[in-house]
Amino acid sequence: MPELAEGDLASSRLRIQRRTVGVLAAAQLLSGLGSGATLAIGSLLAVQFGGSDAWAGSVTTVLTLSAALAALPLSGVAARLGRRIALVAGLVTAMTGAGLVVLATVWSSLLVLLAGAALLGVGTAVNLQSRFAAVDLAHAAHRGRDLSLVVWSVTVGAVAGPNLIRPGAALGAALGLPDAAGPFVISVAGMAVAAVLLAIGLRPDPLLEARRVMRTDDVGLPHAPSAGASGAGSLRDGVRAIQASPSALLAVIGVVVAHAVMVSVMAMTPLHLSQMASAHAGSHGDHVSMDSFAIIGFTISLHIAGMYALSPLMGWISDRWGRRQLLAAGQAGLIAAVGVAGLGQGDPVMVAAGLVLLGLGWSASTIAGSALLAESVPGPGRVLAQGVSDTAMGFSGALGGATAGLVMAGFGYGGLAAGTAILSAGVLGIMAVIRRGPAVA
Repeated sequence: MPELAEGDLASSRLRIQRRTVGVLAAAQLLSGLGSGATLAIGSLLAVQFGGSDAWAGSVTTVLTLSAALAALPLSGVAARLGRRIALVAGLVTAMTGAGLVVLATVWSSLLVLLAGAALLGVGTAVNLQSRFAAVDLAHAAHRGRDLSLVVWSVTVGAVAGPNLIRPGAALGAALGLPDAAGPFVISVAGMAVAAVLLAIGLRPDPLLEARRVMRTDDVGLPHAPSAGASGAGSLRDGVRAIQASPSALLAVIGVVVAHAVMVSVMAMTPLHLSQMASAHAGSHGDHVSMDSFAIIGFTISLHIAGMYALSPLMGWISDRWGRRQLLAAGQAGLIAAVGVAGLGQGDPVMVAAGLVLLGLGWSASTIAGSALLAESVPGPGRVLAQGVSDTAMGFSGALGGATAGLVMAGFGYGGLAAGTAILSAGVLGIMAVIRRGPAVA
C-alpha cells in the first residue's frame, strides 16, 4: 500500500506538471505578440516621435529596464502567493502598456510611447518567470526539456509580432487608428486571452503544489515551508544564495552576458537596416518605402525564431550533454553571430544570418543557464535567486540598449559587433577559470 500511495502521488504530480507546461506554453504563445511588435517598430517610432536617431535605443532600453525592475517583485509575489497570481498580474500590467503604445501612435507622443514600453516590459518579466514555473514540479532529468518547451512556445507569437505590421496597419485603418497602432491592438487581445488562460488553467499552482508535499523526493525540491519559500526574503538573500554556489554564479553570468550581447546588437539592427535603405534610396532618388520596414520586420522575425524555435532541441542537449557544455556553446555561438553580422554589415542577407545565429546563441545560453541555476540553489532560496537572475538579466539588457547607440555612433555597426564579441569571450574565460567548481549535469 505505501508503494501504491507513493506511485499515485508521483502519477498525480506528473499529470499536474504536464498540464502546467501546456498552460504556460499556450499563454506564452499568445502573450509573445506584444514583444515582437515592440522590438520591430519601437525604435522607429521613438526616432519618429523624438525627432532624432539618438532616441533609437530608448524603447528597448525602457523595455528591458522595466523587465529588470519587475523581476524581483514578481518573484516575491510568486514566493508569497504562487506563480499564478504573479503571472496574471504581470500580464494585466503589460496589457495596459500595449494600450498606451496605441495612444502614443495616435498622439505622436514619445513620452506615452516610453510609458507604454515600461509597462510592456513587465510582460517580458512574466515570460522569463514562466520558464521557472515550468520546473517547479519537473523531474530532475527533464528540467531542461520542460523549461525549453515553455520558452519555445513564445516562438509563434513573437515571430508573428514583427510580421503584424502589414495586417496590423489594415486593422488600424479599420478602427480609425494610425497604421502603427494595429499590431499593438492585436497584442492587447493576445495578452488578455493569455491572462484568462493562466487564471483558469494554472490550478493547482505549481509552486504551491511543490511546497504542499512535505518531503524531498525525486523532483529534487525541499518542499517543507521555509523563510525563503514563504517570501520572507530579499535581494540580498537571493544574491547570497547565488554566491554560495559556483555553478549558480556561472549560470547567472552566462545568462546576463548573453542577454546584454543579444539586446545590444538586436536593438541597433533595425536602425542599421533603415539607414542602409535610406542610403540606397537616396542614391537612386527614391523614398524609403513600407517594403523597407517589412524587411526590417522580417529580419527581426528571423532573429526571434532563432531565439525560440529550437528551444526544445536546446533543452534536450542540456539534459543529455550537460548545462555547462551548452552554455559554452551558446557563448561561442554569440561570438560567431556578431562576427557574421559585423563583417557582413553592408549586406542585409548577412545581417539577417547574423541575427539568426545571435538568437541561437542566446537560446543555448539562456536555457542552459536557467536550468543550471534551478538545480544549483537549494529550495529555500531558489525563487529569490531566480528573481535576482532575471533582474540582472534585465539590467544588462537595459545597459546594452542604452550604450549600443553610443557605440554605434562612434564606431559603427561593425564596432558594436566587435565590442559584444569581447563580452562573450570573457564568459568563456571565466568558465575556464572556474571549471573545477562542482559539476552539475
